[in-house]
Amino acid sequence: MTTNRREFLGAGLAAALARKAHAARETDQGEWRNRQSRMAYRRLGRTNYMISEVICGGNTIAPTNNQHVELAIDMGLNYLDTAPAYGRGLSEQGYKPVIAGSKRDRVFLATKVSLWDDNRNRLYEQVFESLDDTEKKKLRAEARDEIEARKADAADYFLNYFAGQRRELEAASLANVMERRYSHKIDRRKNYHDLILQSVDESLTRLGTDHVDVLHCPHGANTPHEVLHFPEIFEAFEKLKKAGKARHLGVSAHTDPAGVLQAALDARVYSVAMIAYNICNHAYVDHVLERARRANFGVIAMKVARPVWNGRSPRIPDDPARQALIQKAVPGGLKIPQKAYLWVLQNPAVAAVNSELINAELVRDNLPLAGTKL
Repeated sequence: MTTNRREFLGAGLAAALARKAHAARETDQGEWRNRQSRMAYRRLGRTNYMISEVICGGNTIAPTNNQHVELAIDMGLNYLDTAPAYGRGLSEQGYKPVIAGSKRDRVFLATKVSLWDDNRNRLYEQVFESLDDTEKKKLRAEARDEIEARKADAADYFLNYFAGQRRELEAASLANVMERRYSHKIDRRKNYHDLILQSVDESLTRLGTDHVDVLHCPHGANTPHEVLHFPEIFEAFEKLKKAGKARHLGVSAHTDPAGVLQAALDARVYSVAMIAYNICNHAYVDHVLERARRANFGVIAMKVARPVWNGRSPRIPDDPARQALIQKAVPGGLKIPQKAYLWVLQNPAVAAVNSELINAELVRDNLPLAGTKL
């Protein structure tokens, strides 16, 4: 009997699902939402949220592009990620009808404070421009030394996920070294505390809800320094928590994910980190992920497929060597992005993978990866 392609892919998916780390059991205690029998869920660390193994990234969500999110929720997805920076607020507005009224209880909702890091870097750039050339040269050298000491821009660790990533790293590192001598020139209360409260209120208005389940700040930390040296973040979060506007504090990081995750563990205030983690950078990150697992700290992996599949920017060619890595690690007829997600879901330290579900086709492609083992 001839095996058709659908049967072949179905067999490949079943075999791949069998390799995933164990999901939560139906009898496990935790906060469950939108539980469905064919969807696998994992505990997001100490939050006790039982979240779907695939979550919805919000970068392309908008009021005119959100119907497929309803499809994903119908299939068991229960975690939505967004940020003010995505579409300049359109992502949050796009989620608003999806979570309106009683539908809010179906999902866990995360947003971010997008302006925090950009604002800090911009303020120090203004101070930098007022300095003489000798001081500028010295500060640049110190910033460069900081990056090199952490190996933050190593090719197979940095991975260059988006245009401007290197500029962000350099700006953040420069701001770090400048704070040692020029922090008195910055209004910390206004720029590190009040900005957070204002950002969250604006996000809640766009989302049409009274709270988020996870608040990421910083959004896109580039260095451990940004996580550890700003008590204003923790003070603002405590106010938001007491007001019922944010339940848990998180941080996100594309650059130096191991360093940022370790800093979040050391801070003892964060409950969640969403970090770049994939088959290309895992050797740098695995040891800290294991520490996070032992500490009951929630980790969501993002930029999981980007290094091996550049479908978002098809004009940029994929790297054959990187694609060979994932093809060898997850053999079979599945699509390369699917293999990338399944490879990460083999790690029990990861609660979920963030998938940029742009349309219904990708929902149907990627949500089955969070299916239960047969």
